[in-house]
Amino acid sequence: MFTRVHLLTALTLLSLAAPAAAQETKVPYWASIRSEEVNMRVGPAEEYQIAWVYRRPQLPLKVLRMKDGWRLVQDPDGAKGWMNQRFLTRQRTGYVVGKEPADMRQAGEAGAKLLWRIAPGNVGLLGDCDAGWCQFELGKRKGYVEQARLWGAGEP
Repeated sequence: MFTRVHLLTALTLLSLAAPAAAQETKVPYWASIRSEEVNMRVGPAEEYQIAWVYRRPQLPLKVLRMKDGWRLVQDPDGAKGWMNQRFLTRQRTGYVVGKEPADMRQAGEAGAKLLWRIAPGNVGLLGDCDAGWCQFELGKRKGYVEQARLWGAGEP
């Protein structure tokens, strides 16, 4: 009986800790779009007007605020609005910025072999960043891109 009481107490404490841990997430932080289509709203509820409709899975977003199950986010163009958290993931992605294509290199240095040139607006998976270069995966293409050319890399 004594063991059951301890087990029940431990399970109760764990169930209370999960929601508390979710609230401890510090903002801002990076997220990305999980779905094929998601609405950005002007407020944190489905009753609010839709400001934008996104059809860009993996598009990185900066989460600025949290309210219940909603996140105030900013996209690479600076647009801000609210998205339901179920359409977001913590998977790190990068969005190629600038007016010219970004170089993808074999190693994280300017003199490394050029593998591809990536047009601005492309979105890929983001790996570790070090010394101003980030591992970047765009489809089957893998290499390193300058961190300054990727929105979603570095501190939010």
